[in-house]
Amino acid sequence: MTSRSPALLDLQNVRVMRGDKTVLDDFTLRVECDERVAILGPNGCGKSTLIKTITRECYPVVRKGSSMKILGQDSWNVFELRSLLGIVSNDLMSACTGEATGRDVILSGFFSSTDIFPNHVVSPEQKDLADAALAQLNISHLAERAVSEMSSGEARRTLIARALVHHPHALLFDEPSNSLDVFARHTLRQTMSLLANSGIGIILVTHDLSDIIPEIDRVLLMSSGRIVADGRKEDMLKPERLAALFGIDVALEQRQGYYHLW
Repeated sequence: MTSRSPALLDLQNVRVMRGDKTVLDDFTLRVECDERVAILGPNGCGKSTLIKTITRECYPVVRKGSSMKILGQDSWNVFELRSLLGIVSNDLMSACTGEATGRDVILSGFFSSTDIFPNHVVSPEQKDLADAALAQLNISHLAERAVSEMSSGEARRTLIARALVHHPHALLFDEPSNSLDVFARHTLRQTMSLLANSGIGIILVTHDLSDIIPEIDRVLLMSSGRIVADGRKEDMLKPERLAALFGIDVALEQRQGYYHLW
């Protein structure tokens, strides 16, 4: 891995509140542009708030010694940021319903929406980029298909194409395999591996150990709003560490670069 400056993400001693509750506290994380990183933690540990903080839906408390920078900047136009960091999230998945076609969903990435509306003017160049993203993921056959007629796996791959349409610096996956069946999960993980091998940065946030594709080489363990361990995948994914993280005795199996808990 070659370190670059500025970092993709650089959060130092960040505190984020949701109402009266502190969800992230003294949270510190630095990720370089070319890294492939997984953030693993149980439900309720603050992963969703972390995603919303990165995408500027939540904002840290202003306090001494705390800072947050994305690509070296602490202030961003949100629309510009979304073109540099492709997001694949469950919130987006829930919003992509109705008669929007695969191409419409991908084009919506240019407008930070989930469909093409009458006020949107799509240029020929944007349409070409959308079709290229469809082709990159081998889903050109979904261009005219309504999301409502897609399987959950097809819809998830369409969301990945939406995230890729800007040629972003990195992709941020939020619990990517939720609601997918076995075949769709397998296809998703193959797609993530292909993207990782293409050189794009990957940040995976998940509670599911089997989401961690072989190409990910750094794992961070998250608990109670903080990073509690950070290191090489082989060092982090140990039964004793995972038992402490999830609060239950576990057995760990590794097969073909994937890890599974029992």
